[in-house]
Amino acid sequence: MLAMNYRGPYRVRAEQRPMPEIKHPEDAIVRVTRSCICGSDLHLYHGMVPDTRVGMTFGHEFTGIVEEVGPLVQKLKVGDHVLVPFNIACGKCNFCKQGLYGNCHESNPMATAVGGIFGYSHTAGGYDGGQAEYVRVPYADVGPTVIPADMDPDDAVMLTDVVPTGYQAAEMGGIKPGDTVVVFGAGPIGIMAARCAWFFGPSRVIIIDHLDYRLEFAQNYAKCEAYNFKFMKDPVEFLKKATDWYGADVCIDCVGCEAEGNTLQTFSGRVTLMQAGAATALQWAINSVKKGGIVSIVGVYGPPFNLLPIGNVVNKGITIRANQASVKRLLPRLIDHVQSGRLNPKGLITHRIPLEEISDAYNIFSSKLDNCIKTVLIPPSARS
Repeated sequence: MLAMNYRGPYRVRAEQRPMPEIKHPEDAIVRVTRSCICGSDLHLYHGMVPDTRVGMTFGHEFTGIVEEVGPLVQKLKVGDHVLVPFNIACGKCNFCKQGLYGNCHESNPMATAVGGIFGYSHTAGGYDGGQAEYVRVPYADVGPTVIPADMDPDDAVMLTDVVPTGYQAAEMGGIKPGDTVVVFGAGPIGIMAARCAWFFGPSRVIIIDHLDYRLEFAQNYAKCEAYNFKFMKDPVEFLKKATDWYGADVCIDCVGCEAEGNTLQTFSGRVTLMQAGAATALQWAINSVKKGGIVSIVGVYGPPFNLLPIGNVVNKGITIRANQASVKRLLPRLIDHVQSGRLNPKGLITHRIPLEEISDAYNIFSSKLDNCIKTVLIPPSARS
């Protein structure tokens, strides 16, 4: 089969790999129909995530058709077209029973924090991902969800990560009617978080980024205020001034470890790797939120630590909420939002690229070329 092959930082290619096989009676083999490149895949691509091994196949956002099931799989059958959450969850452990599918205690033997994630380094379990023609899907009765017959596959693939993560980012913010919400990062997750924030009744939603084309897209898609921090003397001062010097009620970090905007953070987190990436957006969020406000974090940070103004968290009485999205918990609500027309996930997709051209696809997305917002990869078997 054709699959993406990671060869080291900034080096990926498509090549023939062995077909995946059933390894456990609860597995399924899925033939991929759509997969995406996620902003967090770029952290892997740039060499920012520990234990990202040469030869791995990335991709935690994908849909596909069930080709084979293990003997204990009861809820899926061959031929089902499914969307597969990026979380790999057993459905039985204490955390899964609480709806914390991103923190499954059984799917990732490599860590005590995050659960298993498709195609996201050995720190997330070492599972190969969906930027391929076929994928082995563990715990097939838990995660995969049959796509409604009337749903566009492009909408379905966005429900594997982008929509749930954006929605949960807003949900964790505890947004109340009349609140001011600030979203840092106008990538797909940040744009979706800004769009979903409106479900909770705020009076203002503001998005901050440094690329004009992304800000314009966010303004049109999420109907929010959009500002470029490159033209601000100090983003924190700008946001304080915009909120009568109180600060925002809720700040959401959708950037993670490769943030722009602070020389010290960039040098220590992205150049010398003395900390786990540049936590610039999170620093701004902590300093921009009001006293007693909430900071929601869905941006990716890795071990071991980050330079943060923890004293401001304590002295301002800030609540921090963060997690990987619990996709399975959110899917029924989000499928309804899509089917009713309240959300248009496929509207974020700007590029559809054959899997064979994955090197170019990563370069376009990483380098922010051609006004790229979101890239979908189409395997050869899905085009025939």
